[in-house]
Amino acid sequence: MEAEKTYDQLVKENEHLLWQLEEATETINAIRTGQVDALVVKGTDGHQLYTLKTADQTYRVFIEKMNEGAVTLNQEGIILYCNSKFASIVNVPLSRVVGLPFASFIPKDFVPAYSELFENGWVEDVKTELDIISGEKLIPCQLSVTTLDLDEGVSLSVILTDLTLQKETQQLLKLNNERLEETNMKLEVSNHDLQQFASVASHDLQEPLRKILIFSTILRDKHGDELTGDGVMFMEKIISSSNRMKTMILDILNYSRLSKNEDNFALTDLNSIVTEVLEDFEILIDEKKAQIFVRNLPEIEVNPGQIRQVFQNLISNALKFAKSGQSPVIEINGYPSSIHLGAGPADCTISVKDNGIGFDAVYDEKIFSLFQRLNTKDKYEGSGIGLAITKKIIDKHNGRITAVSKEGEGSEFIINLPLRQNKF
Repeated sequence: MEAEKTYDQLVKENEHLLWQLEEATETINAIRTGQVDALVVKGTDGHQLYTLKTADQTYRVFIEKMNEGAVTLNQEGIILYCNSKFASIVNVPLSRVVGLPFASFIPKDFVPAYSELFENGWVEDVKTELDIISGEKLIPCQLSVTTLDLDEGVSLSVILTDLTLQKETQQLLKLNNERLEETNMKLEVSNHDLQQFASVASHDLQEPLRKILIFSTILRDKHGDELTGDGVMFMEKIISSSNRMKTMILDILNYSRLSKNEDNFALTDLNSIVTEVLEDFEILIDEKKAQIFVRNLPEIEVNPGQIRQVFQNLISNALKFAKSGQSPVIEINGYPSSIHLGAGPADCTISVKDNGIGFDAVYDEKIFSLFQRLNTKDKYEGSGIGLAITKKIIDKHNGRITAVSKEGEGSEFIINLPLRQNKF
């Protein structure tokens, strides 16, 4: 029987084993980081040289540092090599992974897909998606397979990309799209209800208003001499307020109708549109002795009826908000957008400029809001909806409208529109 070892002998043996373990660890690290290209191993038949044919320094460093898992398999599907990332994916210490069958990390449901991948990978480069076992959970991965020519023969290289974040993002996008679709449906229903309400309300409101106007006018015209004191003034205010209410109801109805998806775009000469609008304002233009200049308006794809309303609103405002005692001067010009606004060649710009009373620049955006008025209703008629309608029409044409003005120095409305509407 072998004599028991002394404490000193056990300490020396332990130190020797620790030294061997440290040397082995350093050797493995040297191989993994590309510091060596070959190993000389002493065996029963003497020393034998093992070269690392496919593991040059750059390649090995890249494989070890990459964010994807990397595995090399033999013909039996045994893991000959793996990088640290793969060990992290499968949640197994790196030292225990080598020598295991790769199939041991494949869930039962994905075994047929893996078997097909493994078989085809020896013939051609292939990819597939399947789950990998990682402790108590499964990780979705994309496996990219190709062959490697090693000293000991052809092996199979498998690169694994963790798809967890991608799958979560796809699921989140799918959920958000479903919610967005549901919200859009609710909005469509709500918009339809609002349009119906606006139409019905406008119609129902007009009837009693029409009677107020009729009987007020009759009372003023036929019995005006019977009114005493402030009676005539009060009657005029009733008629004036009723007329404003009538205009507002019609404007609300027009605004609500713009919510419908009725594009009806057609190639239209804007010069003809403006000519029609000026003919409508012919009497008012003569009364105010207005000068109107129209230059270089393009032919573009628009809804003619809606764009006609845009010019009608802008020209009407330019005539309405003229300076007292001064003839209005209105300039309507077309420009290439690349010159006027720095936009692309597929756009155009229309400017409607006047010499009227203008407004403070702080209201540049507010004037396009519903019922926004910058002047008293007693001095200037209108509902305050005209520019809101104008902006909504321009928005429906995939364009934009801005205003530039200074109080007492006139206003300029600049419209940027695409020459052709994208219908796809």
